[in-house]
Formats: sequence, C-alpha cells, structure tokens
Amino acid sequence: MLREIAIKDFAIVDNITVELTSGMTVITGETGAGKSIMLDALSLCVGDRADARTVRPGAKKADISARFDLTHVPAARLWLSSRELATDDDECILRRIVSAEGRSKAFINGTPATLADCSDIGQLLVDIHSQHEHQSLLRGSTQRELLDAYAGAQTSAEAVANIAKNYKVLSDDYARIAGQSDADNARRDLLAYQVSELDEIAVRAGEFNELESEHKLLSNADFLRDSTNQANDGCELAQEQITRLKALIDDDRHDEKLVSNIRELLASADIQIEEARQELRHYGEGLELDPQRLSEVESRLDTINALARKHRVLPEALPAHHLAMTEELANLAGGDEHLAELAGRLEILRADYQKAAKKLSKARTKAAKKLADSVVMTLSQLGMERCQFVVELTPVPSGELSPRGAEEVEFLVSTNPGSKAGPLPKIASGGELSRISLALQVAASENVTAPTMIFDEVDVGIGGGVAEVVGTLLRRLAQSVQVICVTHLGQVASQGQHHFKVSKGSSDQATQTDLELLNAEGRIDEIARMVGGVDMTESSRAHAQDMLSRAKGH
Repeated sequence: MLREIAIKDFAIVDNITVELTSGMTVITGETGAGKSIMLDALSLCVGDRADARTVRPGAKKADISARFDLTHVPAARLWLSSRELATDDDECILRRIVSAEGRSKAFINGTPATLADCSDIGQLLVDIHSQHEHQSLLRGSTQRELLDAYAGAQTSAEAVANIAKNYKVLSDDYARIAGQSDADNARRDLLAYQVSELDEIAVRAGEFNELESEHKLLSNADFLRDSTNQANDGCELAQEQITRLKALIDDDRHDEKLVSNIRELLASADIQIEEARQELRHYGEGLELDPQRLSEVESRLDTINALARKHRVLPEALPAHHLAMTEELANLAGGDEHLAELAGRLEILRADYQKAAKKLSKARTKAAKKLADSVVMTLSQLGMERCQFVVELTPVPSGELSPRGAEEVEFLVSTNPGSKAGPLPKIASGGELSRISLALQVAASENVTAPTMIFDEVDVGIGGGVAEVVGTLLRRLAQSVQVICVTHLGQVASQGQHHFKVSKGSSDQATQTDLELLNAEGRIDEIARMVGGVDMTESSRAHAQDMLSRAKGH
C-alpha cells in the first residue's frame, strides 16, 4: 500500500510530505484549495505524461516520490525482481522529476526507468478512479481482469493466455517452414554442393594459422640456420672476452672489497651466455631443410586460400563457416520432419486451449450476471436506481486462439430508462463513472486488483442519504484495501479513519497549498464547515460530531 508521498515544487505546492496508513483516508478543503494535487502528483509517478506547467512558478523543477509497502503485493515484488529492481525491505519508491522546460525523468527504486515501466508497476500498486478518461475502468483489460477476479478465475485466465502465447510461437514456426519456396529448395541444393566441397577439404579449426607458422619456418630454414650459427659464434667470442676480463679482475693488486661485485656480475654473464648457446644449439638442431614438406604446406595453403575467396570469408574463418552451413543444410533438409512434429504439438496445444478456455468461459458466464446484479443493487443505493449495468461476453471468431479467452468482456451501461446499454466511455458522465467504479470495486472487494484505491470526487452530483451510502461503501471497501478519497461532502468525510485538510495560502510572492492531518476537534470543525457552510454554528458542530459518532459505529 501507499506509505508516503513527497511533493516539492509541484503546481502550488512548495514542499509537502504525507505519511499514510491502512484504512480509509479522506482529503477535504475549500474549492480551489488543491485537494486533487496529491492525486495528480501520484499519477505522474505511475506514468502519466508530464507538463512543464505543473512546475511551481519560479522553481527549476518539480520533484515527486511515492513509497509503497509491498509486503502483501507478491505480483509487484515479482515484477521488480524480474528486472533486478527489488530491494531488501519489500518497498518500491517511484520518483518523477519534471523540469521547468518540460523535460521529465522517472526512477524506480533509484534506477532510471521508462514511463511504460512506471505504468506497468503502477497498475499493480494503485488504482486511481477519477472523472478523467485515463482511469483504469475504461480499459477493456481492466474490465476483463475485474470480472475474472470476481469469478475467482485468475489462474484459468493466466493458463489460457500462456497456452495462446505458446500456440502463436509454434504457429509462426510452422508457417515459416511450410511456406518454403523454390528459392529455399535452390538454397538447399547449393548448400549441399558447398558443404560437400568443404567436407572434402576438411579444414580444421586453427589449421590455417598452424600452416602459416610452419611455412614461415620451412621457407626460411637456410637463413635461420646461418643466423643461429653466427649467433652461437658470437656467444663463444663473448665468453672468451669475459674470461680475459675475469683474469684482469683477479689480479691481487685490486682491492677485493671493491671488485668482488664486479667478479660476480661477470660470472653471472658467463653463465647466461652459456645458457643462450645451449638454447641456440637446441633451436638450430630443430631447423630442418625439407623441400617436400614445404611444397605440401604451400599446396595446402593455396587450397585453403582459394576456398576462402570462393566463400568470401577469411581463411581462418572457414571451419566456423563450414559448421554454420552444415547446420543450415540440416535445418532445411529436416524441414518435413520438423513440420510434422510442429503440427502434432499444435494439435495438443489447441486441445489444451479449448479445455482451458471452456473452463474460463463457464466461470465468466456464471459470474457476469451475478456481478451485474450486485453492481445494479449498489448503484440504486447511490442514487442511480434507473441505471442498467450489463457484463457482455462476445465470442471471438471461431477457430481463433485469443490470449484473452473465448470471449471479449465489455461493461455496458444505460443511465436512462429505455436507452440501449452502451460502452462506459460513451454513456456515463464523470460522476456516474466514479459511482460505477465504486460499485464494481465494492462488489469485487474480496479480489481487488490493486492494494491502494483512490477515488477523486466520487460524490460529484449527489448529496443527502446517497452521500452517506457512498461513505459507508468506501469504508467497507477499506476493510480490504487502502482507500484514499477526495471529497467535498461531510457525509463521506465522516466515514474516514484518517482526515487531511487542504488549505491555500497567499503572500506577495506566491500562492501555496498546505496539508494538515486533523485531530478529533479539527475533524469536527472541518465537517461542520462542509455541512453548514462558512458560518459555523454550535448546531453544525453538533451535527458533525453526531456524523462522526455514527461512522464509528458502522
């Protein structure tokens, strides 16, 4: 769940850090105070597009970070681990920086990230329900996942998706092999000839370099022998000179202390030169004059070079080229056998898919009517008693193995009697959509898709008893997930277990928003303002206190 959000230089916020806990948290304040700023900032952390206008006037950049506790979110922990972004303390920190020029940077646990990655992990952590079109309920994938969660069929849905994915990979391989053209057959004939030629020559790995080294020795054997003999003679002369030098130093007239080191150096030089003579002798004995072998090496090198030019590769690369062509020929030659094997595996996968999809369809069909009835009943309590809600299951084309299953899932709604139900984005207004979202989440509260749910102005256009129902439903939902609600109604605010008040202050230099966690007295005053208006009276305070007392009893 969301543990903390820190906002700096964003919109009219200077620097605010908000710590959050489980249960239901409400955010209230005067119109225009900036109640939704925190939610807008959080939306940036989970992948929303940035706008330079969101940077506070006069600031160089806006800096926002959100810290989530992943203790009970295994899907998010797995996502992070698969990308080597996990931490030892089961936390996830999403950070977003937006410069005054409009440039944006995103981070996940301190590592630079793309907006797509932030969005992916964000969907596992928080679900934002607002009156804007980007809210998750408008996505077909969210509607399908919500129905599957309500039906308890997530495992079946995952199995169907995996089988469909594997089938697609194998099917593509089958189509590629089955579609081999005359050009492929010509390629196979050419490869057969070339591989046969390479087989006959049979160049070993490293052979070319070995032959070049041997050719160098054989072709220069005369010169090498002469130079070796001359070097050996030179060493002999050097040893004679050292012997004369040693005799001069051995004269008794020298001071022994001064010449002892010189004597040792000369003796060491004599030893090293003798070792050099032995190495030269050994080297010289290994040099052979073998014209026949030289001819054989030159012939082999000519053959390898000619073959390398023919295949347009370096001579030393011929063995690897030979292996690659042999493997390609084997793949082409084994195409028929491989094709038959793939066909058999495809039949097995198709049977597995149909079995898994049938099981998923059965669960969806059973849950669709039950979910729709539950949503309609809740909507009637929310002042939308004439609303129709339908979970439509549309079969996919026959023979198609869709990763989504054997049917498409779509939520349809009709808000006016006699009107045909249509897609949510086209029919429901912002306020209606928020209440439909709430009804859906309450219905599926035991299998929620995110551990933190945020409702922005879910109570727009309602009041009185309906507002109290909204608050009660949100509090009930908070028993399963963390709920954060921006509201302007006291009936909803009174149901919160934690209450933040947003206020806006102005000075000659700037306007800024502040956020305050209210105590018991502060809550009474704020709810009294919300239900009674600007002129707070003892009656409005007593009414506020009564609302809070009744909320605790729920």
